[in-house]
Amino acid sequence: MPLVYDELNRLARRQLRGERHKHTLNTTALVHEAYMKLIDQENVTYQNRAHFFAIAAQAMRRILINYANRQRAQKRGGEAPLVTFDERQVSRTARAEELIALDEALTQLAEQNHRLSKVVELRFFGGLTQEEIAEILTVSVPTVRRDWRLARAWLSRELRAGS
Repeated sequence: MPLVYDELNRLARRQLRGERHKHTLNTTALVHEAYMKLIDQENVTYQNRAHFFAIAAQAMRRILINYANRQRAQKRGGEAPLVTFDERQVSRTARAEELIALDEALTQLAEQNHRLSKVVELRFFGGLTQEEIAEILTVSVPTVRRDWRLARAWLSRELRAGS
């Protein structure tokens, strides 16, 4: 844990950056919940450091989505979100509804093209670089760039259509 704590903390800060100021799930809580999920997994062999952080990012995504679902269930309604996939906008102003809409769109994208959805997950939720993503997915950096552009365009279209 001491070897990866700072990096997990950085990932958690990135994940929580767009949440409201008095969000009840803080960086430390997100890191600890993700860590608990990571150590509960059996028969997992991490290929390398980037692979570990990709799985950690996925765990944090699941935690935040579950949290957003609980928040949405409490509110039961409210104003309909206007959602577009602009990573700068979403990361700064993500609301529970937007995060859930993004997760649903990513799930649909994964059904059509798993690699594109992994690129988005690793980049947007994990904060990994294109080089790290290329290493994890065993593809070239230009392929990651193309996948990122395609995925962003697809997600923008889907999120606009769903709003």
